[in-house]
Amino acid sequence: MTTKRDYYEILGVDRDASAEELKKKYRKLALKYHPDRNPGDKEAEDRFKEAAEAYDVLTDAKKRQVYDQYGHQGLEGNGFSGAGGFDDIFSNFGDIFEDFFGMGGGRGRGRGRSRVQRGADLRYDLTIDFEEAAFGTEKEIKLDKRETCPTCEGNGCKPGTEPEVCHLCKGTGQHTQSQGFFTVRSTCPSCQGRGKTIKTPCTECRGRGQIAVSKTVSLKIPAGVDTDSRLRLTSEGEASPNGGPPGDLYVFISVRPHKHFQRNDTDIICLVEISFTQAALGATITIPTLEGDETLKIPAGTQYADTFRFPGKGIPSLRGGRRGDQIIQVEITTPKKLSKKQEKLLREFEKLDSEKFSNRLKNLLKGSGY
Repeated sequence: MTTKRDYYEILGVDRDASAEELKKKYRKLALKYHPDRNPGDKEAEDRFKEAAEAYDVLTDAKKRQVYDQYGHQGLEGNGFSGAGGFDDIFSNFGDIFEDFFGMGGGRGRGRGRSRVQRGADLRYDLTIDFEEAAFGTEKEIKLDKRETCPTCEGNGCKPGTEPEVCHLCKGTGQHTQSQGFFTVRSTCPSCQGRGKTIKTPCTECRGRGQIAVSKTVSLKIPAGVDTDSRLRLTSEGEASPNGGPPGDLYVFISVRPHKHFQRNDTDIICLVEISFTQAALGATITIPTLEGDETLKIPAGTQYADTFRFPGKGIPSLRGGRRGDQIIQVEITTPKKLSKKQEKLLREFEKLDSEKFSNRLKNLLKGSGY
């Protein structure tokens, strides 16, 4: 397994680098290792992708926070992954290359050609149970999305026919008009920038190249996720409108509250009520855990808000799988109604306790010379 380099090391910046400094360093590396400048150079291509991935993470506040705290494993556990293919890189960072390679105006990498677009990303909100978040689970989710038409394979034409070069823009995807001394270029209104038109549309997709489908996707949720965790399923988004790669599916996790537990990072907190007699005399009680009931010995003289621990009974860490603890916090309850016998016994207890306190106070005063 290849060990990933530190993102800050890749870009050559300090860990507190600003967004502007990150962009400046990335632009320098991107221009140096760009494939158009290094044709056939696999090492340069890898360095180019590596820099793009580092820039993608460090300029995203949420990704950067996770990376700073947990490193590469934390990103993977939260569903973040590296930058996609070259089309994805150009889509995200096109402004950096436009000045140098002349990619402005939506033309793509070659002059007079339409840019290959990546399909749209999709979002799916998924709610899971507390136990499912703690131990991980597998889910099947149903998506309504657009995929490449299987009949025309995405070109929008009736089988046996092909798209024709646009008569207006002659395949450039741009419409040029002269206005006095100026030449104005705009997206071709006839082909919408594609450079081609469809004379005989596909009957299934009506020339769109895409069809609406309902698809069931299997999703593996890692142990330790929490509300706002985000999982990424590569290429499960919308199909590209012009032959590019599909988008991605982002699944945003919400965790249902639990009736017994509250979460604090990898620890879980459990509030337990005991009577004041159990607190005073001690007791053995049953405590719920994520894996079933456990017994807990309450020592005599336990006070309100005292805590006890079950080591390793909490939530697994996304960073390494080590589980946190279960913390039991004691709440002492006072009865609202007493029987005559209970009240009589408590009065006797109060009298004995008062006498004990009085004797202790007398000894204290005597020892002080009063």
